[in-house]
Amino acid sequence: MAHVLRLAEGDPLTLFDGRGTAYDAVITGMARNSVRVRVRGQRSENRESPLPVTLVQAVSSGERMDFTVQKAVELGVAAVQPVLSERCVVRLAGERAAKRVAHWRAVAVAACEQCGRNQVPTVHALLPFAAWLARVSADAGQCILLAPGGETRLQALGRPSGQVTLLAGPEGGLTAAETADAVRAGFVALQLGPRILRTETAALAALAAMQVLWGDF
Repeated sequence: MAHVLRLAEGDPLTLFDGRGTAYDAVITGMARNSVRVRVRGQRSENRESPLPVTLVQAVSSGERMDFTVQKAVELGVAAVQPVLSERCVVRLAGERAAKRVAHWRAVAVAACEQCGRNQVPTVHALLPFAAWLARVSADAGQCILLAPGGETRLQALGRPSGQVTLLAGPEGGLTAAETADAVRAGFVALQLGPRILRTETAALAALAAMQVLWGDF
């Protein structure tokens, strides 16, 4: 507010608590490292997609993962589950993994601020791919695996009645064994056209298409 937006005393702003409530406020004071506001009222706003999607994203390297989390939040995901698959370039464990997850959670909050969502999607703790897959249950709903060799197109799937779980691999894709394990667990191998998309493109393209077909686009 102070250093980027250059707001000043008397300027209005909206606060949110991350659980669906927005607060109208006005800035009453600015200091070097703090901003004081007066809350004038509150209201409930629902800007969540009617399509609850959990994005299960194999961790990508560099800024790709940040980009994927940021844009997935803008596209309305309800949760993000990062996983470590066999071909992940990035290897995280212990304190490094916890710090990276905390960073992704901050990315999700910032994305909510930018796009006007007032409910922050859950970014779950990092899990190995096999450990996550073993936890998949009936609550996962319609389970979709993004696979260049998949034989199913999105339009062929019926409108889901509840939760959708979308699985996307890392830069090198999931291995044949990981793909087979996911299919045995109930995932449908989905092809997004004849071109092979990068990991950060594939998940976001699928999310956008699902919002058009089944969500609020």
